[in-house]
Formats: sequence, structure tokens, C-alpha cells
Amino acid sequence: MAPQAQDITYYERLGVSRSADADSLRQAFRRLSKAVHPDTTRLPAKDAARQFRLLREAYEQLADPGRRRVYDAALRERDAIQQTVIPSLPVPYAIGQRRPLSGGEWLSLLLLLGSLLLCLLLGVGVAWSRGLELQVQPSWLLEEQTQLMDAQPGDSDGITSFSGHAAQPAFPAGT
Repeated sequence: MAPQAQDITYYERLGVSRSADADSLRQAFRRLSKAVHPDTTRLPAKDAARQFRLLREAYEQLADPGRRRVYDAALRERDAIQQTVIPSLPVPYAIGQRRPLSGGEWLSLLLLLGSLLLCLLLGVGVAWSRGLELQVQPSWLLEEQTQLMDAQPGDSDGITSFSGHAAQPAFPAGT
């Protein structure tokens, strides 16, 4: 990601070191001004004009020895403030990166798995103790299949009427 215009020093904008002399400043300015001048670049006119203005501003600041001393002092002060105010703290894991699970996370996964198995065993055990089958077809499906098998070919148009069947409760009363 490119730094913003406010974060770039005049030295970085010109591509020279802080110890550069006047000749290297002038050469860097001339080289870069040819690349970003609005009349000689393929950049859009507004962008080229803005970049050329920033480049010219940097060169004018650094070309004058008095203004350069003031600017260098301000840079040293800014660097000292940044070093004391914002110490670089190590970041153990960036957002979105995988990390090993902690002991508490493993314990919660184990408890979740145990409760799932306990519920499954409890449900099967209750059904088994009542004498229920574990896999049962619904009664309406069995009735429909037997009626379709009993129907003679050609007796109807294939549509079976179930209006004569009353709805049966899923759980018989009294259990």
C-alpha cells in the first residue's frame, strides 16, 4: 500500500537521502519533473499537475539551505516523537491468520462433543427401553403404497383420493 502524501518526506518525494547535496537534489528534481510534468506525461492532467506541484514544493524547500535546516530540525523532532510515543509492539498473530487452539478452546470442543454423544445415547436408550423400532416408516406412506399396489391398471387416471382416511395422531393417547 502506498503511503499518503502527508507521510512522505520531501527527501522521499525526490528519491534522495537526507545527506544529499544541492547537485543531487537538482538532478533528482530534473529527472522526476520530466516524468510528471503535465505537458510530458501520460497521466491525467489533474494528477500530473498535483504531482508536479508537490515535487516542485519539495525541491524549493530543500534547495534553500535555511529552509532545509528548519525542515530537517522538524523531521528530527517528528522522528523523536514517533519513537517515544508509538513504540513498536510485536503483534503475535494478524487478523485472519490461523493459530493453534488454546486449552480452553479444546476443553469447550470436548464438552460439546461429549454432550452431543450423551444426547444421542440417551435418545436411543429411551427408544430401546420402550421397545420402539429405531427406523420406522410413516403410516401414511405405507397406506399410500398399499393402495397404489391394489389399484388395477385402467381403473383410474392414476390419482388416488385419500378423503376417506382420517388423520391419525403421531403419539397415541395415554402413553
